[in-house]
Amino acid sequence: MSYVESLRQSFRPARITTLFIGESTPRAGTFFYEENSKLFYAMQKAFCGQEDFLEDFKSKGFYLDDLASEPINNLASKGRAQLRRNSITSLSDRLKIYRPDAIVIVMRAIKPMVLKAMREAGLSCDPHCTPFPTFGNQARFNEAMTEIIPNLPFIKSGTKGNKK
Repeated sequence: MSYVESLRQSFRPARITTLFIGESTPRAGTFFYEENSKLFYAMQKAFCGQEDFLEDFKSKGFYLDDLASEPINNLASKGRAQLRRNSITSLSDRLKIYRPDAIVIVMRAIKPMVLKAMREAGLSCDPHCTPFPTFGNQARFNEAMTEIIPNLPFIKSGTKGNKK
């Protein structure tokens, strides 16, 4: 298992209530669970997170996984699209294990692949979808998350609840 996947696994909650799905880890070497990526900073801001944001994220049953297991953000569109399609079965297999109550897709362009993986995994929840918080989409991401967050299932004091 790679360092990135080991680090990701270390933040996996025992029960995943809400699964966030990104495209892939960035090629640049940044990573959400290293607290140094654009997605980390945007999520921390959306959740009004403090220094212990990742531990709080995990304690609520929240987890971030990616469609593709390798960085694809620097590929040309044809290769990127092919790797997205090739990643559907792997994501479906993980969804069968995770069985989240809710899904938030963090990039509109991957929604069709995530929906297909969800169907293959037998999940019937309606996923939320946000733009990825870069290239001028930060405000749209924040707006979407402001609407989504109050509706996410989460674990509170050892029980499942909904944030009000």
